[in-house]
Order: sequence, then structure tokens, then C-alpha cells
Amino acid sequence: MSDTPTPVLPPEAFQRRLLDWFDTHGRHDLPWQRDRTPYRVWVSEIMLQQTQVTTVIPYFERFMARFPDVAALAGAEQDEVLHLWTGLGYYARGRNLHKAARVIVDEHGGELPEAVEALAALPGIGRSTAGAIVAQSRGRRAVILDGNVKRSLTRLHAEPGWPGRPAVERRLWALAEHYTPHERLADYTQAMMDLGATLCRRGTPECGRCPFADVCLAHARGEERRFPESKPRKALPTRATQMLLLRDAEGRVLLEQRPSSGLWGGLWSLPQFDDAPALEAWLDAHAPGSELAPAWAPFTHVFSHFRLEITPRPARIARLDSIGESRRWYDPARPDALGLAAPVKRLLASLAPFTLEAPPSPRESVSEESP
Repeated sequence: MSDTPTPVLPPEAFQRRLLDWFDTHGRHDLPWQRDRTPYRVWVSEIMLQQTQVTTVIPYFERFMARFPDVAALAGAEQDEVLHLWTGLGYYARGRNLHKAARVIVDEHGGELPEAVEALAALPGIGRSTAGAIVAQSRGRRAVILDGNVKRSLTRLHAEPGWPGRPAVERRLWALAEHYTPHERLADYTQAMMDLGATLCRRGTPECGRCPFADVCLAHARGEERRFPESKPRKALPTRATQMLLLRDAEGRVLLEQRPSSGLWGGLWSLPQFDDAPALEAWLDAHAPGSELAPAWAPFTHVFSHFRLEITPRPARIARLDSIGESRRWYDPARPDALGLAAPVKRLLASLAPFTLEAPPSPRESVSEESP
């Protein structure tokens, strides 16, 4: 199969249809479309990766209120950045945003680079995100291929194969390049994202309102839901962990900071153990004489690559020989501004002022996070 698919329309005709539709039906008043600086567009694009607009808006507005520019973000502690990210998922995005801000301040004079290649070299910014930043904030021609655009182009051309395969992705980049105009870049880029997000949706495409319904090959075949083809799925493995809810005489809970990479990297969590003997051995070594209560009902947190079965293990401390540098006491009644792993945040919120009794069992926690 050729790496250069046959377009269904000349670029001018495609652009005209799309922009006419966008002028009437597109989204024109999103928070990052106001005062459209490279910084604001960058933050919005990172937050919008794998996350819907309606979810992102309140996070974006809180983030901008606290970190109005690159310098403010670069000067913050990672804990504060992750605290504002808590609940948004895919926490590596927040960590990379913070790292990139410091690189921008240290190596680029506090200004986002203008070139797509230089932007894509920053932590957490890929080719498509870099293109979106350049097109939307600077009005320069740059090509994007996010999930919404991939879905729309795949259906329009009935492109076979999973879009994550390199050969399929190359063909989609060629199509995206073919259709991208030299004018109205900010509007065109937003229009392409809007088309996929509001009409060419994953499960329920609204073909009757689509400006390309008459030329869409998937629609002509009645196979809209066949495209794009899904990634071959494997059964998700299940891992188990025991989370220690260790409380002192004041009702505070012991937290520990996760390593900077890996599961919940950089976030604060409850001490975790592979099994009950490992947890009990840690208590004997570090908090002898503690009262270990019966385990609470386990619940499941789902990541993109595995399911984590969490068993909370409440305990009341007698003494703690050493808290360690990566641990701290946390008062659920007066919570600190910490970045917390999502299931840990829910567990802490469920605690009574001081009890070892189990709260109502949490429902399965679903997250499309990558570990």
C-alpha cells in the first residue's frame, strides 16, 4: 500500500468546507482561545491529551490562576504542580510540563521556542502538540495529528489498520500535510479538533451533520464504526497491593512520596506493600507495637496497562522509630496542598475524624492513566 493515500478532495475544497462549518458550528470561546499566548496554548494542549474539553476547563482555569506564565510554573515546587493536577490523570503530563517550563526558563530565555522541532524536543511535547502550539498561538503553518484528527482522516479515507502502527501513521501524516492550509491556521487547527470531538466521535458519529458526509468513504460503506481500527487488545493483568493507613494519636496519616518515575511518579501515596507479611514486617521494624486492624474491602483501580487491586490496611501507631525523608504526616481534617494518587485521595476523604473502622467500600476506580 502506498505511503501517500489518494485524498478525497483537493486541499482548497477541503479547507473551505471545514472552515465554513467551523465558522458556524465550531467552538470559539474556550478559555485558551482568549489571550492566546504560546504558554496558554501549550498548557491547554497538554491537558487535552487523552482528556475531554469539559473536564479540562476548570483545571486549566485554576492552573492559569496559580501559574500565569512560564516563570511562575518553573519556579513552583513539583508538589504544588501535581496538587493542581490531582484528578486529571496521566500525571506524567504534569511532571513533564513542570520540567519543560524549567528548560524554557534556563535554555530559552523564558519564551517557548518558535520552531516545531525545538518545541518537540521539550519534555512531554510531541510532533502534533508542537504543531498545535505553533499554529494556534503564532498563526504559522504547522501540521497536527492528534487522536481526533486521526479518527476523522481514517474514516474519511477508510484507512485500514490501527493508527498507532508506523505505516498507518505515516499515511495519516501525509493526508494531514496535504490538507493543512497556509492561512487561518489557528481556526483550521481548532476546526480539525472540533470535527473529531463533536461530530466524528468515536462511538456515535453524527454523519448527518458532517460537512464531508458525501465524500467520506467509511460513511459510503456504512462502516463508520469500523474505523479507526482498534489496537489489538490483550487481557489486562491484575496486580495486588496493600496500602497501609497508619494513623497517630492525633488522627494524622503517614504518607510517602513515590519515586519520580513509575507508578504515580512524584505523587504522595500511602505506604504500599506486595502482601500482608511484607506490611507486617515493616510495622515490626519501624513502628513496633502498632495496632493492626482487619483489612478493609479491596477495590480496583484500572490503568491503561493493568488493574491494581488495592487492599487498605488500617493501623494505629504506638511509636515510629524514624519517619524518613520521603515520608510525612498528613491531617485529613486540614489537608495540605499535595499531589495525591487518586485512590489515596478518595481513601483519605472517606476517613472519619479518628477510627479504624472501614468506610463504605469504594466502587471500582477507573482511570486511563499510564503508570
